[in-house]
Amino acid sequence: MAKRSINLKHYFLKEINFVIKILIVSDVVLLGAASLMGPVFALYVEDFIVGGNPAAVAGISAAIYLIVKSLAQIPVAAYIDKVRGEKDDFYILLVFSVIMSLIQLLYLVVHTPLQLYAVQFVLGLFTAFTFPSYMALFTRHIDRNKEGTEWGVYFTLSDLSSAALAAIGGYIASTQGFESLIIIMVSFSVIGSLMLWPIKPYLKKKG
Repeated sequence: MAKRSINLKHYFLKEINFVIKILIVSDVVLLGAASLMGPVFALYVEDFIVGGNPAAVAGISAAIYLIVKSLAQIPVAAYIDKVRGEKDDFYILLVFSVIMSLIQLLYLVVHTPLQLYAVQFVLGLFTAFTFPSYMALFTRHIDRNKEGTEWGVYFTLSDLSSAALAAIGGYIASTQGFESLIIIMVSFSVIGSLMLWPIKPYLKKKG
């Protein structure tokens, strides 16, 4: 009878092909970096944004990001499917991941709700380019007959990373301040984005 459980070595990315391994590690770092700010975003709004109810501003900001990201993903995904080959997917993912990471530096200089909403709009727009391109690359390179395992490893490691860094983010914000937290978040995001570069030689130009 075949084993139903996932072998422990999969959690250490053993017996997983190189492209999937790099995609997982990159996103674990990126999602972990985003989680540094997530749980304390409302407190950031209260400290940095002048005008408006902090809870309402935080809620509207989150809604703007999610709405823009959701609506923009479909045309981006359609473009990715239309253009043959993986190089376009890769460069879209890499470039927009870096831009998305750097945009978060604007959290250091925004002081009004409208400025924050503009940042969230742009962040949502650029994030919309990264999600379909990431999924397209992951889907094409996933190991045959290990689809469930590798998606499971991806979600497990990304969730664990997000949980750990969410706690760390709260600690940094309370002890070092939001300026330090934002700089650390952006630094980790850029590192996670650049970690994608080694998969470039493994991608198909056409087909």
